[in-house]
Amino acid sequence: MVKTLRRRLRSPWPPRPPWLVCACAGVLLITWSNTAAAQEPKEHSELDATVVAPFRAAAGARTTQSRTFIVRLAYPDEVRTHAVRWQLTLSGPGPQGTVLQRWSASEQLGGGGVSLALPWDGQAYDDARTRRAPVPDGMYALRLLAVADAGTPQEAQVEQQWPIQVLRGRGTTPRVPAFQAGLQQLSSLDGQVDYRIVYANLHSQTRHSDGGAALDACRGAQEPQTAPFGPIDAYVYAQQHGLDALLTSEHNHMYDGSDGSNSAAVPAEAKALYQTGLAEAAAYTDAHPGFLALYGMEWGVINQGGHLNIVNSEQLLGWERNTSGELLADVETPKGDYAGLYALMRERGWIGQFNHPAYAGQFLVNGQPLGYTQDGDAAMVLCEVMNTSALSTNDQETETRRSNYEAACNRALAAGYHVAFSSNQDNHCANWGATDGNRTAVLVASPAAGMPVTRDSFLEALRARRVFATMDKHAQLLLTANGRLMGERFDNRGPLHLATHFSNRAGRQAAAIAILHGVPGSNGSVTQVSDQAEVAVTPAPGPHFYYARLTQDDGNIVWSVPVWVNQLP
Repeated sequence: MVKTLRRRLRSPWPPRPPWLVCACAGVLLITWSNTAAAQEPKEHSELDATVVAPFRAAAGARTTQSRTFIVRLAYPDEVRTHAVRWQLTLSGPGPQGTVLQRWSASEQLGGGGVSLALPWDGQAYDDARTRRAPVPDGMYALRLLAVADAGTPQEAQVEQQWPIQVLRGRGTTPRVPAFQAGLQQLSSLDGQVDYRIVYANLHSQTRHSDGGAALDACRGAQEPQTAPFGPIDAYVYAQQHGLDALLTSEHNHMYDGSDGSNSAAVPAEAKALYQTGLAEAAAYTDAHPGFLALYGMEWGVINQGGHLNIVNSEQLLGWERNTSGELLADVETPKGDYAGLYALMRERGWIGQFNHPAYAGQFLVNGQPLGYTQDGDAAMVLCEVMNTSALSTNDQETETRRSNYEAACNRALAAGYHVAFSSNQDNHCANWGATDGNRTAVLVASPAAGMPVTRDSFLEALRARRVFATMDKHAQLLLTANGRLMGERFDNRGPLHLATHFSNRAGRQAAAIAILHGVPGSNGSVTQVSDQAEVAVTPAPGPHFYYARLTQDDGNIVWSVPVWVNQLP
């Protein structure tokens, strides 16, 4: 068994034909770039590739720092088997570290999946598999790429990367001032209003589209409108499991009861179902003070498109028609026309979230992935930086299949988008918010004493980008710049003092922190400028953004929203 694995690991990488990568609905999708799909696939029939990376070595392996990485691959295609090549790369220490070891192989994936155990002994290896030396203490990056064979839908590139720590002794940890340990209330900052932190899941489905199956019967995405559980069931479940808010975001093209096109669909029925969802959310919120029920839509398709959530539209948007030529929606929005959609959203005051964005090949505007428009900048307020598996049946908050989209969100920021990071679950089974402990945390202006958070105040907070994304529902993170709150845009002269504050109500500590910097509109890179919680910088004249990424001592990550600074001469 070991000999077979080692023989496969020596296969060359990358494959010679050009290849592209995409993350979709909580998965990492990579497909050949020179092949067009013969038929558009169903949603959620893409390559699923994830890696489980123990953040720290087990207690008995502290000296060697050995641990085992688990690569999980699946391709839920009902038609045929796919050949999938993958590569796992370990590099470090630090953000500019060298590659220490590579693993790669090829797998044949049919209806089921495979799980590959890759032991690592804490040593650094070169490409000839010659051991160099035990790696020093520090932070390291584990990066997974995978590629499916020809004939799969063309998508684009993404980087999925997770941190691990090598720590043989007690080590040193960054000093991070406390947020306000144990409290969910943020006191005023320099005279600003008080804020309450609302922990939300802003991406989920029910029987109104392809979600809502009981956990013991959930085998993936459901046929639209066939599962037993709808939005009310989702709100009850989420509230019982400690969430403050849940958005049920149904696929806009499934209101005809089909994952394809239902030529016999009745427009009035599709539109009425959407209105039912809006009414149920409003009624549930009114009847349950302290919980915010939201209803919206997930617009678009994965193949040659990209999913985005529209949080507050009172109308159903779509492009499909029945055999009589009748539009199966309230408002026609051509499939794939993101520039047109952004313009409509801005005009109507609707706000959106980039869902599990691919680094390239999605959200095209004039051929540019995540292409910038002023309308899109006004309408799009969130970007999912992390997602759990959309098809998970886990209800213990212990899901290990998780995907990281920070590279794609950084591309949006560098293009000029003012988006906050979000962290959601994309639930398709009846486990809304319980797959993992990750949340989108929203700082909402505190209502009067005893009054609940309202939908309007929540939407105002999203528009102001007062958000942080967390993989731990107990975490609290705050970034300020010269006393200005994260999410703000302001002019500055002279030095800029960036300060990060962190607490965790469950007692987790910071293991590492990074403050990152980029230039909006440059389409350039995002780079680390400090590994400390506080730093003073003097930016070059012009626009800049900065955000904090904190890694806890259990490996869970918390991301602040950026601050946007226009540095004056």
